Amino acid sequence: MTQTAIPFLFMRGGTSRGPYLNRADLPADRAALAEVLVAMVGSGHPLNIDGIGGGDAVTTKVAMLSRSDDDWADIDYFFAQVSVETRLVDFKPTCGNILVGVGPAAIEMGLIRPGRGVTEVRIRAVNTGARVLARVRTTESGEVIYGGETAIDGVPGTAAPVDLQFMDVVGGATGAMFPTGSRVDEIDGIAVSCMDVAMPVVIARADAFGLTGHETAAELDGNRAFFDRMEPIRRAAGEKMGLGDVSDSVTPKFALLAPARNGGTASTRYFMPWKCHPSLAVTGAQCLGACLLCPGTVAEGSVDDLPASPARLLLEHPMGKLEVVVDFSRDGDVFELNSAGLVRTARKLAGGTVFVPRSAWEG
Repeated sequence: MTQTAIPFLFMRGGTSRGPYLNRADLPADRAALAEVLVAMVGSGHPLNIDGIGGGDAVTTKVAMLSRSDDDWADIDYFFAQVSVETRLVDFKPTCGNILVGVGPAAIEMGLIRPGRGVTEVRIRAVNTGARVLARVRTTESGEVIYGGETAIDGVPGTAAPVDLQFMDVVGGATGAMFPTGSRVDEIDGIAVSCMDVAMPVVIARADAFGLTGHETAAELDGNRAFFDRMEPIRRAAGEKMGLGDVSDSVTPKFALLAPARNGGTASTRYFMPWKCHPSLAVTGAQCLGACLLCPGTVAEGSVDDLPASPARLLLEHPMGKLEVVVDFSRDGDVFELNSAGLVRTARKLAGGTVFVPRSAWEG
């Protein structure tokens, strides 16, 4: 055979999609793995014309699954963000939307035995160390149920719900909720909160950049003056957060907060980081929720009545709203986040074999 064949499932998880692979079917060496993923996705072309990527950062994501040796977890979830055009693979972050498909994919791959009615899958996010309990709807005979009545903004139609409970999400990348040691830092004249909750994110108020925070994703992507101002701040924040040179890394992400207009708790705009997310990342939603609830951040005063725990936060984004339920404790300035819960959906789109050139990997 002139190409290397790799078994895969192709799934939508939340508002992202990509290949779900068995880690055992891939090279162990990280550099070789990156070459395989670049070839698989077709990175290096705006349309990913020579691969199965979709020409957008939310469609060039890869999930790699294996049985876990962790005392708590059933499944290890290893994530890779493959660049659309620059042939880069970033193994630092995780992705909460792609994680939505991990439970169903693990069942489909035979990595976990399904239950009846609901199958609980305990997932360890290898990239960050977070623990996630996923509840997947299954039939009495153990098949994953994909049809249902749950709708999420950013995805047409409805599907079966996947319940997610995120734990151990504080400081996964840096060791602290506020890795700079301050709840607000000023960088290049802009006040930001540098936080590490599920994902390292640099958070600012939209009006600090002369924005409303209600611009469409396309309007923001076309605002190069904003990106020219934002990117140096993000890089400087990455250094202050202990992440080193983040010029070629998608972490930390960047996010903007603004007052809600459509009945939500706040309006959000989330960047991946060189393009506005069409909706909102699951991990980013947890970090933004913590920012809204924690005293002394850039979000201080933006919510009239801070809710008690568990707080049901409705975060507005360019395609609608995302609800996150945050369990926390707050005593004066002391703030602790216990867990965050969301309901999302996933669907199996295709399955079979994906091929990469033998020049990328002989298998």
